[in-house]
Amino acid sequence: MKKVVVGTALVCAAAVCTAAVLVVRHRMKNCGKWSKAMGILKEFEDKCRTSTEKMKQLAEAMAVEMHAGLASEGGSKLKMLISYVDNLPTGDEKGLFYALDLGGTNFRVLRVQLGGKDDRVARQEFVEVSIPPHLMTGSSEDLFGFIAEALAKFVEEEGDGYHPVSGRQRELGFTFSFPVRQTSIASGTLIKWTKGFNIEDTVGQDVVGELTKAMEKIGLDMRVAALVNDTIGTLAGGRYHNDNVIAAVILGTGTNAAYVERAHAIPKWQGLLPQSGEMVINMEWGNFRSSHLPFTEYDQALDLESLNPGEQIFEKMISGMYLGEIVRRVLCRMAEEAALFGDVVPPKLKKPFILRTPDMSAMHHDTSPDLKVVGSKLNNILEVSNSPLPLRKIVFMLCDIVATRGARLSAAGIYGIIKKLGRDTPKDGDNQKSVIAVDGGLFEHYTKFRNSLESSLKELLGDQVADNFVIEHSNDGSGIGAALLAASHSQYLGVEES
Repeated sequence: MKKVVVGTALVCAAAVCTAAVLVVRHRMKNCGKWSKAMGILKEFEDKCRTSTEKMKQLAEAMAVEMHAGLASEGGSKLKMLISYVDNLPTGDEKGLFYALDLGGTNFRVLRVQLGGKDDRVARQEFVEVSIPPHLMTGSSEDLFGFIAEALAKFVEEEGDGYHPVSGRQRELGFTFSFPVRQTSIASGTLIKWTKGFNIEDTVGQDVVGELTKAMEKIGLDMRVAALVNDTIGTLAGGRYHNDNVIAAVILGTGTNAAYVERAHAIPKWQGLLPQSGEMVINMEWGNFRSSHLPFTEYDQALDLESLNPGEQIFEKMISGMYLGEIVRRVLCRMAEEAALFGDVVPPKLKKPFILRTPDMSAMHHDTSPDLKVVGSKLNNILEVSNSPLPLRKIVFMLCDIVATRGARLSAAGIYGIIKKLGRDTPKDGDNQKSVIAVDGGLFEHYTKFRNSLESSLKELLGDQVADNFVIEHSNDGSGIGAALLAASHSQYLGVEES
């Protein structure tokens, strides 16, 4: 009997020892896993670090590229496009103006009643129209005919509160968010279609001319007064509400910047200088590139696999289209090399762009002790259930690294514009405010990104100069901004209403 008891005790002891060994091994394996994942995270953080000195080097490089782009066509990675906008809104504009915003599978038509300094935008309304898929690959006549019909219908619905002046054409600001070679304030030839459009007979044509033909064909008496993009529109909207606005930045799915340049500082400008002495420049800053950019192997892989390798490098590091994808790529490496999610890499994690920047933002703003939102997103998007807290913390830290880098690079770009304009140093007795108008979902909705951008710009400017700079959210540049530019470039400027 004693032998049986002893034997049983030995078996139990052996089982306990085996279980203990397994627990220890599991803990060691987990410890090794977290250690390796943290090593990858630390290495990535070091490569992304954007010190004050590095931001100043980037700003200097941006200013140099700006000078080069203004000197000659093709002289810089920055296109520095002349917008032909030389009269920004002042707030004195009065009357009824329309806007057409075409930049994707939907377009908007708007009307605004401007009431001058007292009433500003007295009244506004818009309608959004979906473009049938077959028109996106059909003929130019069919697409612009469809748009003109929608415009005509919208004009017919003008109600009380809108006051067109008798005997005058209605005027329209046209936001056209496709690559265009601008030839005047109200003309520009299409370079190529993007965003799923492919209408061959429009390429090389003046898009304002195409729209005008379509409107004339159905008897709609409306003149396109300004052809703009959303960044120029944001600048116009910002200046309308605050005459200290000197530049505009879009930080959304994509990114761009525009600013007010002195006309005599544009060597490539051919022709008479505008009476205002100013010209708005569309920088196309998404294409900025510099050896000072903290460009990692993840950025390089993203770029190589993109539709436009070697182009829009700055955009791929700071805009909403790509931030979530950078996070995914680092997580993928952690999953493969550190078994962060277990022995099998989650299949969904291998899918490019599955992790969107709004989801990244939600995880980054998670304030719960157990990072509940992070766990929920990992489960809903990547189908990773029961994620332990250390894993959630790694994801949270990764979001912080990517967002902070993007925000600090954006601040460096803005500081580059400020340097180009010579406003980066304090001047005796100069207390004039300078305002940067910013629009886009990334800036508007990603609070930690916005806060980091603002604090980084202050860091670059220094306390004395920073007091004179303000970043303001300027909403709907592609809509109201375009209508305001139609008003400031109206053919009836200076003509009294009869």
